[in-house]
Amino acid sequence: MMNPRSLSSFFPRLRGLAPAALLVALLAGCHRQSAPPPAPPPPQVTVATVEQRELVEWNEFTGRSEAIEMVEVRPRVSGHLQEVRFQSGQLVKKGDVLFVIDPRWHQALFDQRQAEFQQAKVRLENAEREAGRTAMLLERKAISTEDSEARQSRSSEAKAGLLAAEAARNTAKLDLAYTELRSPIDGRVSRALVTTGNYVSGVAGVTTLLTTIVSVDPMYVYADVDENSLLKFNALVKDGKVARNGDGKVPVELQLADEAGFPHRGRIESFDNRVDAQTGSILLRAVFPNADGRIVPGLFARIRVPGSEKHSVLLVDEKAIGTDQAQKFVMALTSTNTAEYRPVKLGPAIENKRIIRSGVQPGDRIVVNGLQRIRPGMPVTPQEAVVTAEVGSKSTKD
Repeated sequence: MMNPRSLSSFFPRLRGLAPAALLVALLAGCHRQSAPPPAPPPPQVTVATVEQRELVEWNEFTGRSEAIEMVEVRPRVSGHLQEVRFQSGQLVKKGDVLFVIDPRWHQALFDQRQAEFQQAKVRLENAEREAGRTAMLLERKAISTEDSEARQSRSSEAKAGLLAAEAARNTAKLDLAYTELRSPIDGRVSRALVTTGNYVSGVAGVTTLLTTIVSVDPMYVYADVDENSLLKFNALVKDGKVARNGDGKVPVELQLADEAGFPHRGRIESFDNRVDAQTGSILLRAVFPNADGRIVPGLFARIRVPGSEKHSVLLVDEKAIGTDQAQKFVMALTSTNTAEYRPVKLGPAIENKRIIRSGVQPGDRIVVNGLQRIRPGMPVTPQEAVVTAEVGSKSTKD
């Protein structure tokens, strides 16, 4: 045990040491705060390898669908509309009865013409019998020469009368048949523009429009093709480098507004005979099968036409392409996983990828995600992108 004298001498020494210890602690804390922080790890980025593929490039245009056939249904005879035999928007076949005009008047007229025809037929038979006896009677001097000639004349008149009666009967028969208005084509009918009980005119020039019918399968699609695309296409055709289908026709593809990709396959039917001087374009007409009726006349659509022969191209993901003012670029990785700035020249788009004309090589690793977090020369931690689907051999215009 420390005696009281020793304790009295120890506490003054302890009080002298306290400020020194505090100073040492403060200096140690300042030393720790001034040390530099550890460097952050390289940013993680997703990379994908530049893909090389053989494909045909396609030019894309805006088009509008149109029915191959469109018919206005108008009556050929006048009368009161008796019956409508279709529903609005119904698919009809050629020969289906659409409207019925009251046939009673035309039936009565046909019966009258039929009776007149029979009368003319009987008159001709009598005249021919008289004319047949003329030679014998003339030989026996039972009739004069004038009577003989008169009998021959009556026979000729009876023949002409029969022909006139037959023509009148046939006309009445046609008019009676025209009281039933039949569809002239297969297609989809519009609504009835005139309802039953109304008088309709069949007089030429003032006929009543009853409805319209449009064909459904196949369907035309029209598109305006610019001069450069036309000249390039014509050169491909001349050199025999344009792709063709099994029928030897140039294939085209179609996309409707609510569709992904271009699921409809058709063919080029024709180009117009001249370029429009005001728009600098020429009208293209393509034909597409439409068995399911999905392509409706008047729809806007995207249509694409072969724009090259089959050749090798380099593809990168669209997300890998950055914009530096007017310059397009990608970030490639070096062998030491540092970012390298690569100016590139772009070609057409292919679904979610883009053709690169220059600036990259096959097998280059390109940053597709994380482009905003890196700068040229910066080290990165690469992670390979997951391939979800194969890219098709189709492209669109720039």
